[in-house]
Amino acid sequence: MKKLYLFFLLVLSMNLNAQSVEKSLILRDSETNLPIEDATVFIQKTKQTLLSNTEGMVSFVLTGISNIQITHSSYSSKTLRSSTLKTAENVIFLKSSITDLDEIIVTKQHPQKILKTLVENSRKKLTVPARLKVYSREFFKLNGNYSYYNDGLMNFQLFGKDKNFKNTILVEQNRSFGLLTEEIKSDVLGYNLNDIMHNYYSFKYLEYILNSKAKKQFDFLIKAYSNNKDYNVMLITPLENSKGLLDDFKIVYDWKQKIIIEVSSFVSHSTISNLKENTAIGTKNIYKSIFKTIYRFDNDNYYLFSSKEEIGFERVDKNKTTDIEVRNYFVTTNFSNQNYSYKDSEVFKDKTLYNKKNTILSDYWNVSGLTATEEEQVIIDQLAERTN
Repeated sequence: MKKLYLFFLLVLSMNLNAQSVEKSLILRDSETNLPIEDATVFIQKTKQTLLSNTEGMVSFVLTGISNIQITHSSYSSKTLRSSTLKTAENVIFLKSSITDLDEIIVTKQHPQKILKTLVENSRKKLTVPARLKVYSREFFKLNGNYSYYNDGLMNFQLFGKDKNFKNTILVEQNRSFGLLTEEIKSDVLGYNLNDIMHNYYSFKYLEYILNSKAKKQFDFLIKAYSNNKDYNVMLITPLENSKGLLDDFKIVYDWKQKIIIEVSSFVSHSTISNLKENTAIGTKNIYKSIFKTIYRFDNDNYYLFSSKEEIGFERVDKNKTTDIEVRNYFVTTNFSNQNYSYKDSEVFKDKTLYNKKNTILSDYWNVSGLTATEEEQVIIDQLAERTN
């Protein structure tokens, strides 16, 4: 009888462990208690990669027990067991690895030349061929009001090398909410999916600061993370006498592997305030521009993990101006170095998802790798209700 009872407990334990359970992590700074955005959370069992949102949250469904790895360029890495997550929502504190005492690194080479080497080496080390399962999300605001939203789950098959990266796209599922009007042009809606991987894998967005003129327009500074000896940070800022729409850049790189881990840029308020407003019809007066992309390196593979772009501008139209804001997210939720099979008729060849008919087979956005914030979910629900 005792053996039967023990067997029953064992079976019950196995069944409980096999159940699919939804969990959420809320990542916070251990000193400030503020949420940590853009942390990478890797679920070892399912090989799923997640990105924390502006609330510091990631959500996932897990069957059984797994190690969970949490990394961020500005925080000490952390690994925990899913069995320690006792509640649906679990607050996890990370220790910042950034201090005001980060050492400034003096180099024999000009930092721009070091950046050129980083770009060249990163291109060569990116894992290709490869397959990326990607979740894309876009919010569109017209004259201060959210008017359009779309997201989709896609597979990108990458091939080529160096500056000749190419991709084949298969769209698994997608949805769109909102009304398209004549004021919404295709040139401001969505990523150009045909070019996006080429741009990210060739580091095209860094080309401007790699030319010889950039030395006269920007200040280059290299610093080391005090608590992360594997990473250096290159800060590139416009000089005071520089003119035009110039970004501030921050590039985090692994100085041992000589590869880029993260690139972020923004146009500062001081730069925007010094710009002369253009009144010519069709011009765009930018008042916000933010960009960030993260690459993941796991010893065997090196690939694009995520990107985020925000742009806000006033477009000068005839007899009026139109205020437009676009916010895009792009997250690789699964990576494989194996090709997938497909028919030519299944290949997606359009530039964006916005004009593709809705295809919803499952609640794919719940396992997208990027949890919507409460504010974002309200926007999505409101646009969905208006569309229906």
